[in-house]
Amino acid sequence: MSGTEPAPSASWFLQAAEQFQVGFEPNALSASPVRHIVVVTCMDARLDLFRLLGLQIGDAHILRNAGGRVTDDVIRSLVLSSHALGTREVVVIHHTGCGLLGATNERLRSKVRDATGHCADHIDFLPIHDVKESVCHDVAAVQRCELLPCDMVAWGCVYDVTDGSLTRVV
Repeated sequence: MSGTEPAPSASWFLQAAEQFQVGFEPNALSASPVRHIVVVTCMDARLDLFRLLGLQIGDAHILRNAGGRVTDDVIRSLVLSSHALGTREVVVIHHTGCGLLGATNERLRSKVRDATGHCADHIDFLPIHDVKESVCHDVAAVQRCELLPCDMVAWGCVYDVTDGSLTRVV
């Protein structure tokens, strides 16, 4: 699909799933990631995490949201991932060209209000002013969490969507 094609309908996805099932072979993988790592990153469709990080199905848990921010729900998932499924490392990856980069809560709330007529003032969209700073902030949030195992390692990177590079910042 190119950027000009319409979004797939349910029937498109269901047809793709039928084709997937034709050659499907179950594997012996468990829900626990083989590499004991969780990747927290943005929902941006340009991020091909498996190729970028050299991952295979079953290697890692992937948590994606707007901006790749460490929210309460990400913490919930990290707690479950670590205590129930044995993960011991978290990498936070933010990226250049993110839709939240340079945004403000006020502008985003205004967009929602203009589009829906409803107030979104209760939502912190977690805009990003500096991508390296946001990575450091989110890694620190993981490191501060007392509900995670004491041996949990957290670090972070910035992915550059223009040249494909991944740079560790913390």
